[in-house]
Amino acid sequence: MPSSLIVAVLLAFAPAQPPAAAPAGKLEITNVRNTYGVLGPTRTNSKLLPGDILFVSYDIDGISVDDDGRVHYSMVMEVTDKDGKATLKQDPFEKIELVPLGGNRVAARAFVTLGVDHPAGEFTMKVTVTDRADKNKASQTLERKFEVLAPDFGIVAIYGSLDERGQTAAPTTGVVGQAIFINYTAVGFKRDADKKQPNLHFEMVTLDENAKPLMKKPLFHDGIDLDEKLPNYTVRFLLPMTRPGKFTIRLSCTDTVTKKTASVDLPVLILAGEK
Repeated sequence: MPSSLIVAVLLAFAPAQPPAAAPAGKLEITNVRNTYGVLGPTRTNSKLLPGDILFVSYDIDGISVDDDGRVHYSMVMEVTDKDGKATLKQDPFEKIELVPLGGNRVAARAFVTLGVDHPAGEFTMKVTVTDRADKNKASQTLERKFEVLAPDFGIVAIYGSLDERGQTAAPTTGVVGQAIFINYTAVGFKRDADKKQPNLHFEMVTLDENAKPLMKKPLFHDGIDLDEKLPNYTVRFLLPMTRPGKFTIRLSCTDTVTKKTASVDLPVLILAGEK
């Protein structure tokens, strides 16, 4: 088992036994997609550099709801390599969630965090959901394949946050007057032979719906001083949501030592406030 592979399911442990609940129908896992961050937009690929995070979001449909509007379910995750050998197994997490708006669906997510020394190869994330309030303990499993690439320069772990420390997740959909931080990390860079420091240049460019730049100069960050033992560097750009519309945030980083550049586009949707 690679020591650098860390897996976490975003659930709180809730060991209490559930009360009786009426079955809501056939349990299904739907709307499965990779995302940038916990609440972020869809990520269109499953290829990750070492140091990246695979976020998988999905809905649990047909789950039993009790008279108090609560659902009771458990989740367990396993990661296997291309030969089917488990590289990590996680104990089940149990969850109680409130569904005050009706329906029999809840949103859920899981993530796999890769260490910078993680071996390349093909892997499969398996997440099994069990309806604990169902008399038959109905369960469903989703499988999500992903590929870990050979180490190289790139930007990884892209997500939005409400706070500057990057601890509270935020979507890239918001309303006018809101502000979020866009977080991302450079990996696989080289260091200057003399100063032993990386020479990285980060930029954030805002584009309108027609891919036209909205500022004469991009926001940027450089002048990095990084301990020799640290293999990655994280930056955060503030994004005030000043007007409604559909936008693209282009994140990039250039390693001026190797002359390599990496970039990713994030869609942003800003809604007008209530009148």
